[in-house]
Amino acid sequence: MSEKKIFTDSGIEIKRLYTAEDALQTPDSKLQTELPGEFPYTRGVQPDMYRGKLWTMRQYAGFSTAEESNKRYHYLLSQGVMGLSVAFDLPTQIGYDSDHALAEGEVGKVGVAIDSIEDMELLFKGIKLEEVSTSMTINATGFILLAFYVALAKKQGADLKKITGTIQNDILKEYAARGTYIYPPKPSMRIITDIFEWCSKELPKWNTISISGYHIREAGSTAVQEIAFTLSNGKAYVQAALAKGLDINVFGKRLSFFFNAHNNLFEEVAKFRAARRMWAKIMKDLGATDEKALMLRFHTQTGGATLTAQQPLNNISRVTIQTLAAVLGGTQSLHTNGYDEALSLPTEEAARIALRTQQIVAFESGAPDTVDPLAGSYFVESLTNEVEQKAWELVNKIDAMGGSVSAIEAGFMQDEIARSAYEYQRNIESGEKIIVGVNKFTVDKETPIPGFKIDDHIRVLQTEKLNTLKAKRSMQNAERCLTEITAAAKDGRNLMPLVIDAVENYCTLGEISDVLRKVFGEHR
Repeated sequence: MSEKKIFTDSGIEIKRLYTAEDALQTPDSKLQTELPGEFPYTRGVQPDMYRGKLWTMRQYAGFSTAEESNKRYHYLLSQGVMGLSVAFDLPTQIGYDSDHALAEGEVGKVGVAIDSIEDMELLFKGIKLEEVSTSMTINATGFILLAFYVALAKKQGADLKKITGTIQNDILKEYAARGTYIYPPKPSMRIITDIFEWCSKELPKWNTISISGYHIREAGSTAVQEIAFTLSNGKAYVQAALAKGLDINVFGKRLSFFFNAHNNLFEEVAKFRAARRMWAKIMKDLGATDEKALMLRFHTQTGGATLTAQQPLNNISRVTIQTLAAVLGGTQSLHTNGYDEALSLPTEEAARIALRTQQIVAFESGAPDTVDPLAGSYFVESLTNEVEQKAWELVNKIDAMGGSVSAIEAGFMQDEIARSAYEYQRNIESGEKIIVGVNKFTVDKETPIPGFKIDDHIRVLQTEKLNTLKAKRSMQNAERCLTEITAAAKDGRNLMPLVIDAVENYCTLGEISDVLRKVFGEHR
């Protein structure tokens, strides 16, 4: 009787037993003696990794109004969070003020509503921007949110050279997997290179982009597709910056990545190790020579799509496995999901348990005590090689199409993700893939878990704030700023200084987005 074949979610066959011979079959024989902190960084970007400094523990939060989110930030900082991570509501993400007709029913729902510099001041009330690292999950309007943040830092008297954090700013994955885009690909790429250029001079410690595999995975991709598509997108941003005449050794140091951590512990660890190795080679081929420009630094979030509404407390175990995968894989920063997130935004209790999960792994598990603890495992080394090989096959296909922008325009990435999502769902429905509490080990009666509710009155509050802001600002100054942004959008000047000037003169997010809609058009 032949034994049943077992595969990872990426379709890599898992052998019954691995030996030294499997681990040695690597694309580069030198990798066998590679040390952490050395090219191509398979084993990590720091020689001492977490022995020197733990990963940054972030908790993604943002809901309702800036005032409400500010309370949650102060609570998380009091509980040991090392960096803030801001979630914005849908209207903010797609460039509409809260009083816009299309914002109805969405204000403050999946994140915080930010319409103006005044909202940004309330969001960070009592928090010194020079002392905290802030990550902002924002793409199409990333440049406007960065302008709000910079304007607030200047108001606080902060030294811009010391400000640290990240804007996601990854528009390509929006076209491929997520959908919160505004402008067509070419002007969107131009805005991104404007940010690279401006930050390299004015905000040198800021990560100008977080190239995201997270949402590609959430849309249904496999681990292999996640890194292949993400690294291809990264390559497209680098090529766009090079075409603008920027120095790869300068902007290359400020690129960061954002990956998902799912439940297959070993495949996820292999994925992170393979991604570092691949990116180092991609950057070297593109001309980078500075070590820091060759290193793939990444933030991880545990897998939202893996959380179940059934028996939600089981999600604590899932998040723990995913936390371990990220730490064993060498992440620089980590957000852990709340157990109740398949039902609602996380309650304060769920957010605290999620943070405690990271702290238990950090201080009780022993996982951070040595660098790359799974190195040399016959299975992990072999799997790292296989994940890398399969990912290169996809990268080469995308290159043959002319790169990520062409592959997205042709629908290639979207079709590949949809096919994987369909296969995965089919395996769940057939029972081949077991999801505990969903298609096996179910219960007749669930204990209801109280969800987190958002007040529908928020849009009214935000509209009142906008009316007050517009009544007291200088209309002449606001119009001058918007006219200058329009002119710069047409003549190719860097938009960042003009957008900062506009937000300092109380122009709103929606107004700035709208003048650029008139010049660039909208992506359909």
